[in-house]
Amino acid sequence: MALRLATRSVFAGSVRRLYSQATATAAATSAAESTAESAAEAPASTGTPSAPTSSQPEPQTKPTSRNHAAITSRHLDYMVPTYSRPPIVFKKGYGSWMTDVEGRRYLDFTAGIAVNALGHSPPTLAKIIHKQALKLMHASNLYFNEWTGQLCELLVEKTRAMGGMHDASSVFVCNSGSEANEAAIKFSRKVGKVLDPTGAKHEIVSFHGSFHGRTMGSLSATPNPKYQDPFSPMVPGFRYGKYNDVAAVHDLVTEQTCGVLVEPIQGEGGVNVATNEFLTALAKRCREVGAVLIYDEIQCGLMRTGMLWAHSKLPKEAHPDIITSAKALGNGFPIGATITNRFVSDKIKIGDHGTTYGGNPLACRAAHWVVEQLTDPDLQKQVIQKGNSLKGALGRLHRKFPDLISEVRGRGLILGLQLTQDPSPIVDLARNEGLLIITCGTNTLRFVPPLNIGAQELRKGITRLTRAINIFLGNDPMHTLKSNGTQEGAHEEPQN
Repeated sequence: MALRLATRSVFAGSVRRLYSQATATAAATSAAESTAESAAEAPASTGTPSAPTSSQPEPQTKPTSRNHAAITSRHLDYMVPTYSRPPIVFKKGYGSWMTDVEGRRYLDFTAGIAVNALGHSPPTLAKIIHKQALKLMHASNLYFNEWTGQLCELLVEKTRAMGGMHDASSVFVCNSGSEANEAAIKFSRKVGKVLDPTGAKHEIVSFHGSFHGRTMGSLSATPNPKYQDPFSPMVPGFRYGKYNDVAAVHDLVTEQTCGVLVEPIQGEGGVNVATNEFLTALAKRCREVGAVLIYDEIQCGLMRTGMLWAHSKLPKEAHPDIITSAKALGNGFPIGATITNRFVSDKIKIGDHGTTYGGNPLACRAAHWVVEQLTDPDLQKQVIQKGNSLKGALGRLHRKFPDLISEVRGRGLILGLQLTQDPSPIVDLARNEGLLIITCGTNTLRFVPPLNIGAQELRKGITRLTRAINIFLGNDPMHTLKSNGTQEGAHEEPQN
C-alpha cells in the first residue's frame, strides 16, 4: 500500500510539473500571438464586418508549430480518422473571409456548410456569448432558465408571421441537426402509437438523395449506401421513395406510415429542389392516413432561400407538422430545434424524450440573437438580390463552359452547379486561388456563402472560380504560383 501511495505521489507530482510547463508555454504562445489576434477585432455590427485593421504589424516570423504540416501531422495522431481534409489549418474567420495559420486569406463560399449565415465571428454575437457565459451556461432541463422559452417563443412567432408552418405551437431544443431529426422520428413514432396502439403504424418514409444525419435513426432515413453500409443493419421500419415522384406518393405513404421526412431542398444530395406539386401531394396523403409530415430545413431553412423557411412559399395545406432546424440557428454555436404543431405536441408527454445539454441558456441566448438578425426584412431582400446575382453568374459560367457544366440548381443562396465530371480538382484549384467551395451529390459544386456576403465579394468569388475552371480545362497557360509559394490572390484584403 505504501509503495502504491508513493507511486501515486510521484505520478501526481510529475503531472503537476507537466501541467505547469504546459501552462507556461501556452501563456507565452498567447502573448506572442496577441498582436496577430488583435487584427481580428472590430466594432460591434450586425452587418457584414469590415476588413480587420491593426495599429501594429503582424509578426513576420511565425513559430514552426504554426505551419500547416507541423500542426496537421501532430493533430492527426490523436484524432479518429473520420474526415478527409485539405492540408491547411484555419486560425480565424471574419465576415466572409477565413485566414489560415500562415496568414493566407480565403473567401468563404461554404459558410461552414451553411452554418455561418451571418458570417464568421460577428462581434455582437461574440459579446452576447461572452456576457451570457459569465452569467449561466448550463443548468440542465431539471429547471427553467431565462432563454430556452424565449427562443421557443421567437421561433414559433416568427414561423407563423413569415409564412411558415401556420399552426406552429411548440419547440424541442437540442444540440444538432441529427438530434433534431431523431426527435422528429421519435415524435412521429409516438403519434403512430397513440393513433394505433397495436404498433402497426410505425413506418417512416424518406427519399433517395436525402441526408438527415449520422445517428442511427437519422442515418436509417438516409438511403445512401456510402453512409449506411458500414453500420448496417439499419433501424427497422424505414421505407424509401423517389424524390419528386408525385405518382408514387399514394402507394408509398400508407396506413402503416407514422411519419414522412423530406427536405424541401436536398443539400447534401445535390441541391435538388422539391416541386410544389410533390410537397403538396405528400401533405395531402399524410393527412389522409394520419401521418406526421416533417420538413427537414436544417440546411435550406432560416432565410437561406430568401424566405424564413423554404416551404414558406407553399399554401397552408402543404405545411408540415414538424420543422427541423440547426446549422444557421446558432451561427456556429451548436444548437438544433424541432418545431411542432399541436397534432404532434399534444401526444408527447413528460419523459417521452430529453437531452442533457439541449436548451442550455448559453446556446439559446446566442440563437435568440441569431434568429432576430435572420428575420430582418432587409436581410431577406438582400438574400433574394444576392441569390439572383449569384445564380445569374453561375448561369453565365454554364453558357461559357457547356461541356463541363450541365445545369444550375437551387434557390436564394443555396445553389448547385452540376458538372459532367468529378469537381474535386476544381475545388482544389479554387482553394489555391483563395476561394473555398464544396461538393455535394454526384459531380455537383455547392455554393452556400454567408447571407450577408457583400456584392463585391460575390463578384470576386466568381472571378476566382472562373480562373480555377480555366486552369482545370487548360485554358490558362500563364498560371503560376508566386515565387514565395503563396496562393495568388490569397492576400487580398476583404471588401464590404
